[in-house]
Amino acid sequence: MITDNKKEQERDELHRAIWNMANDLRGSVDGWDFKQYVLGMLFYRYISENFTNYVNHEEIEAGGADFDYIKLTDEEAETARESLIQSKGYFILPSELFCNVREKAPDNENLNETLEKVFRNIEASAQGGDSEKNFKGLFDDIDVNSNKLGATVPKRNEKLVKLLNGVGEMKLGSYQDNTIDAFGDAYEFLMGMYASNAGKSGGEYYTPQEVSELLTKITIDGKKEVNKVYDPACGSGSLLLKFAKILGKDNVRQGFFGQEINITTYNLCRMNMWLHDIEYTDFDIAHGDTLAEPLHWDDEPFEAIVSNPPYSIKWEGNANPVLISDERFAPAGVLAPKSKADLAFIMHSLSWLATNGTAAIVCFPGVMYRGGAEQKIRKYLIDNNYVECIIQLPDNLFFGTSIATCIMVLKRNKTENNTLFIDASKEFVKVTNNNKLSEENIQNILNVYRERKDKEYYAAVVPNEKIGENSYNLSVSSYVEQEDTREKIDINKLNKEIKEIVAREEKLRAEIDKIIAEIEVEG
Repeated sequence: MITDNKKEQERDELHRAIWNMANDLRGSVDGWDFKQYVLGMLFYRYISENFTNYVNHEEIEAGGADFDYIKLTDEEAETARESLIQSKGYFILPSELFCNVREKAPDNENLNETLEKVFRNIEASAQGGDSEKNFKGLFDDIDVNSNKLGATVPKRNEKLVKLLNGVGEMKLGSYQDNTIDAFGDAYEFLMGMYASNAGKSGGEYYTPQEVSELLTKITIDGKKEVNKVYDPACGSGSLLLKFAKILGKDNVRQGFFGQEINITTYNLCRMNMWLHDIEYTDFDIAHGDTLAEPLHWDDEPFEAIVSNPPYSIKWEGNANPVLISDERFAPAGVLAPKSKADLAFIMHSLSWLATNGTAAIVCFPGVMYRGGAEQKIRKYLIDNNYVECIIQLPDNLFFGTSIATCIMVLKRNKTENNTLFIDASKEFVKVTNNNKLSEENIQNILNVYRERKDKEYYAAVVPNEKIGENSYNLSVSSYVEQEDTREKIDINKLNKEIKEIVAREEKLRAEIDKIIAEIEVEG
């Protein structure tokens, strides 16, 4: 209990510090844009401290009790550049460490140029090495010369000093000492904070932590480890990182894989991996259009796939004659509509799912019942017994949309020719304007998922043949009856009460008539 209290205390303190700093700094800069600067500087501090701690630990182990990399000259540090790049994947000169740049920042008239050079040098240190793809362009979105920071160089530098100090004063401690993953927690808090303020533009790239937890626990149900995890539309990587938190990163044996089309979010995702202490050898995040140009073709199938792909986005579909013969989409004999790529992501995920794997994907409700090509794809999924479960979630869970979404769970090795439908629309707690899944809500859903039995007003196990007879409609409401919570009325009791009311009214009317008659006589 002491640890739990300490954890919450540390987290609350950290969140307050971030909130105050963000409010103090953003000013004229839009919150969602300014997030790039806060997170970028947080990342810069993290890799500086991570690098310093690694070098100091190695030297102290070798007998240099008083060694401190921060105090070395750049010339002294250069001698170890190659060996450090081999072991850490990158290199930072002592003069370019976060703490040393911050210390001199108030008197540095060229602070913007200094930071630009530092970021360029860190990225360049990884060029030609195994870590290059995980470092290239990481700092591109931290434009230290942007007018968003100020109209003049002195104004920009003034903001940059505040930014360095704000991030520098955060009580993050060392990764090993904290009861919380402070760097990662700071990142997640910022993402959530800005997503909630930015509406759809923020929520598009961020899945609430509780939804991430549910998706993760579904895909690892009954397992203590998986070969690797994959998200075809990974955003900032929060879904992937839930596996590190729940399973432990060492129990994701071959690492974390994802692809993201938005360059800014792609950079955030790679930063997020570093911030959560995932080594560069253990993640492979690609940039590009997953549906048109998937970049993990050569990897063996994934044992765990989770995703919250963008809802109903446009894609090439049948305008591209090559896609219908693409091995991901060809089995269904039809492509998802050009105006709604939702089921293309489902087919893509199924194609890359291991025989013993599970995929859990957040879906827009329309894909569950619309006709045309989408109905044909659902027919393929049901007739081949790939749909394990459909879970109806509550509304108002996600930033930027109040729509009640669903989760489609896919498996390749089902033994029973049926599909489980769960109505979890009432499983939520109210938090300000949003709904949220509590630990109890998540556990309730998981229990019903594991039991795989009919439960009145909650779950139904439906033979796939029956789903076919129902036009392959996968809406939970078609199979799980809603409980009628309206008050039940006793007609006999109601009639008796009406008679009594009528009798009272007649008595009152007679008394009123009598009073009026008396008044008239007196008059």
